[in-house]
Amino acid sequence: MVLFTLADSPAKAKWLTAEESTALSAVIAAEERHKAAHGVHDLLAGLLNWRVLYLGLIYFLIQICVSGVVYYLPAQVGRLLGRNVGFVVGVVTAIPWACAIVACIVVPRIAEMTGQRRIVACATMLACATGVSLSSALAPVPVAALAALCVAVAGFIAVQPLFWTFPAAYLGGGAAAAGLALVNTIGALAGFVAPNYRLWADVTFGAGAGLYALGLTTVLGAIMIALTAIVLRPNTNPNIRPG
Repeated sequence: MVLFTLADSPAKAKWLTAEESTALSAVIAAEERHKAAHGVHDLLAGLLNWRVLYLGLIYFLIQICVSGVVYYLPAQVGRLLGRNVGFVVGVVTAIPWACAIVACIVVPRIAEMTGQRRIVACATMLACATGVSLSSALAPVPVAALAALCVAVAGFIAVQPLFWTFPAAYLGGGAAAAGLALVNTIGALAGFVAPNYRLWADVTFGAGAGLYALGLTTVLGAIMIALTAIVLRPNTNPNIRPG
């Protein structure tokens, strides 16, 4: 359906007025010129550029927290409630996701209003790490532990639209297709790694250690997001082209 319904460009978007289409086309053209001058534009460069791999590692760390929490979330909520997984546990498990819906709307808007996407993304990741860790520490107090899980889930969902602005701003042309696919593929590997990583921490260091381990990798992700200010700085890019 997307092939037949999604407009290829503002000029083909029937819901835009002629003025809106012209204005949006001009903005997109300006962004592409900026990427050509300060980013990576070639398809092969999008696959081989180490900064793209750096962004892929950040997304991998985000997805480590996502998969590490989601995979065990029903069982964890069941333990907090003292119940087997069933209807009640399913309903309560939906609460963190309801919080994530709200956060996914509010957090990116805050980032846009302040113009500080990187800072907001870092703060969101740190809030997620805190929530994940506290959900283990507060396990004896089910309501508090559930609130911590709400913060964790809301954090790792809300940070993702902010994260994708980084590679999208850096990659253009054929590099965008290859680079974005590579970043997404690296992140997908976390689906296999995260459950085993959490289980290893629990077995090695005791019950609950897996959540602290997820919190640690999430903090590392926040630090790496902060460092994108240096890593993606135009004057460090060997692929700069004249503007």
